[in-house]
Amino acid sequence: MKLKSPSRAATTLLVGMALFVATTIFAQKLAAERAADATTTKLVCEMVAKYHISQGEINDETSKKLLKRYLKQLDRQKLYLLASDVKAIQTHATKLDDLMKSGNVDFAYDVFKLYLRRLEERMAMADKLIDADHDFSLDEEMVIDADKTDWAQSKAELDERWRRRIKYDLLNLKLDDTELAESRERMHKRYRNIRTMARQTEDAEMLEMYLSSLTHTFDPHSSYMSPETLEDFRIQMELSLEGIGAALQSEDGLTVVKQIVPGGAAHEEGSLAVGDKITGVAQGEDGEMVDIVEMKLSKVVRFIRGKKGTIVRLQIKAEDGGETKVLSLTRQKIELKESAVKGEIIEAPERLGGRKLRIGVVHIPSFYRDFRGAQRGDKDFKSTSRDVRKVLDEFHLKGTVDVVIVDLRMNGGGALSESIEVSGLFIDRGPVVQVKEQNGHIKSHDDVDSGVAYDGPLVVVCNRLSASASEIFAGAIKDYKRGIVVGDSTTHGKGTVQNVMPVGRRFFGLLNQQQRGALKLTINQFYRVNGDSTQNRGVRSDVVLPSLLDHMDLGESFLDNALAFDQVPAAGYKPVGLVADNVVQMLQQRSKKRVMAEPDFQKKQKEIERYLSRKNRKTITLNEEKLRQERDADKSDEDKKKKDEEKDDPDKKKADAPIFPKAFYNDEILSISIDYIDLLKGQKTAKK
Repeated sequence: MKLKSPSRAATTLLVGMALFVATTIFAQKLAAERAADATTTKLVCEMVAKYHISQGEINDETSKKLLKRYLKQLDRQKLYLLASDVKAIQTHATKLDDLMKSGNVDFAYDVFKLYLRRLEERMAMADKLIDADHDFSLDEEMVIDADKTDWAQSKAELDERWRRRIKYDLLNLKLDDTELAESRERMHKRYRNIRTMARQTEDAEMLEMYLSSLTHTFDPHSSYMSPETLEDFRIQMELSLEGIGAALQSEDGLTVVKQIVPGGAAHEEGSLAVGDKITGVAQGEDGEMVDIVEMKLSKVVRFIRGKKGTIVRLQIKAEDGGETKVLSLTRQKIELKESAVKGEIIEAPERLGGRKLRIGVVHIPSFYRDFRGAQRGDKDFKSTSRDVRKVLDEFHLKGTVDVVIVDLRMNGGGALSESIEVSGLFIDRGPVVQVKEQNGHIKSHDDVDSGVAYDGPLVVVCNRLSASASEIFAGAIKDYKRGIVVGDSTTHGKGTVQNVMPVGRRFFGLLNQQQRGALKLTINQFYRVNGDSTQNRGVRSDVVLPSLLDHMDLGESFLDNALAFDQVPAAGYKPVGLVADNVVQMLQQRSKKRVMAEPDFQKKQKEIERYLSRKNRKTITLNEEKLRQERDADKSDEDKKKKDEEKDDPDKKKADAPIFPKAFYNDEILSISIDYIDLLKGQKTAKK
């Protein structure tokens, strides 16, 4: 029997039905996602109003700030949206609070869609400008301070901004001796990647940006974390993850292996190498290979991470070319040892006086704590205080050290409990930090364990990026006169405590059936035991050393919506008397004399002066000769700096490099430490 072919009309009907079903399924999925977003948004609004330390309302003023923040997040440099776009958007300036409290976030998605349209227009224009001819002999300038720039009134004005931007980028490549054809190819790739990454922005990312714009109107440290961001936060705090043990980076749309973590699956298997390009990922032994070329790195990472013991297959193209291969790796739990506490004992160098002194250095990169492991009762859960104690115990086993240096440079903080416990290793019982709760009540958090792990001279090193938990530790050491603080003029100035709250807890009548991410919400302010807040002002160093970082706009005082400095009554604490005013004055005088005589510090001072002269300028030259002169001056200083660093410490880049490498800045810290030992001994002798 011969079967008849379906008629054109029937075929059209079948295709139409298939499209209708597919469209209906997509619409249902989108509706479900938007309904979930609405619930998440309402919960976030309720939690912010109820638990933020300010106890502030979400009102019209909040709405205005939210709008300003969201626009800044999308188009910080004012290169995509037009003044007419912003004017239309601002008609919602006092409506967003009511919309969000009802769960409506359509505004966020609509504005993002507009931003994407404008971005597509700009990318098309950028491609034309890259291929255009530019005259680098003209005396033109480009505005670099977006805060002092209005939104472009027309596309022609925006085109002109982009012409100068592209010209500046091409000029920099030209000054790097890059051929024009290669420069253009690289620029086209750059903007193609920008377009691709923007297109791949997921709803969860948009929601996170919008809800965080809301929380940032209350203070700069409160934020909403999507489930993916929450997982990254957990990894950071626990210093462990389950995966293959490789650090990845996105380059020109490709996922490139930048580091193999010792002890991880990739390290043990041995085939994956730094520089390899991952082009596909598959789950299990027979899962479908997913092409990840030009996929957003955050999404690639989610594909590769997974539970310990499960298999992931990677499609690899080696750095040196050759055939594409597929590696099968079994995911493992990986300890992130590079982010953990480290310690070493160094002998006082002969160049600093030739005395035989042993100096213990403890480097604390963050105040981490595996809360889940602690709750489970794991015997060896990761904790900063545990690791610092181990280092101090090792110092004792290797013989007495004359002084301990605790290096907190670049330490952005972490767990409040860890800062208290680490402080307790150096002070014997008593208050460490005071915390003001939402009702205004002041509670003292004490070290309740008798005894100390180390009772000798102590030097704490900080800089402008030492924040939060670092400031609690440094403040306690300073207030107890337990040791001296050395470094930048002051620390970051973050005097607030955040709590991570899962969105959708039982007290909202939900059973947390769906993962809705979490709020990192400022619920307390902390104060030193002397009653001072660290908020905005930070912890001031006893001895200040010249630093470029110290002159940058870094710190709480430069952040939008930062809470103000204030004070509470001092706690009942007893200083131990290891720091006297006259000792600090003598340390300052001796250090200043050395710094003024040290050529490297003088170079650093000139670098600071040059930075300050350029810091507040609103424009940058597009003239080839003028920009070359600026760059040559900078390059000369940078080359000298690199040569000096290599001369000081040729092993700096090795895996087993010292945690406190030889450098003029570190030498001065050692000299201050040696002076401190001598002055303390002098005090003891005088008392006898």
